[in-house]
Amino acid sequence: MPEHSVDDLAPIHEARLWRDRGWTARVVKNNDDEGWAVEMVLQGEAEPALVGPWTMGRDKKNPKPLDTAAFNTLVKTASEVLRRHEQQRHAQLHRQVAVTTARGRIEITLDIVPDDDDPHALLAARDAAGERLAEVRVAAGFKLSLASATAWVEGGYGKPG
Repeated sequence: MPEHSVDDLAPIHEARLWRDRGWTARVVKNNDDEGWAVEMVLQGEAEPALVGPWTMGRDKKNPKPLDTAAFNTLVKTASEVLRRHEQQRHAQLHRQVAVTTARGRIEITLDIVPDDDDPHALLAARDAAGERLAEVRVAAGFKLSLASATAWVEGGYGKPG
């Protein structure tokens, strides 16, 4: 992570640039039309979390200046976008099914590790108390289903074929 001086992180409250609480709002010319856009960037990130249209000022030529209320709304919206993105990413990388056995309910999880050099997944089993019963490394493309989880449990938690 790049080092920042205190001045790099100090709040800025200008008409087209507002930085506070780890977020930077920047009003920029909208390349798609003649209007303006606002981009919200979380500190430490290279890409904006949110880019959206920005309101024209009273002169219908320049953008409306940023203010506290607008910035707070933008932070809330950008934070929600990031939260939804994380939830979606978690859902893509994590699967879970429950298998009922004679010994009780067993939760089977598959956590995909999207490593560029070594993509794989971890298949794990936990009992109703949360104790780990087994964990094996499998291919990142392993398909977790009730049938594959049941077969794994019934097969004694060996490496799935």
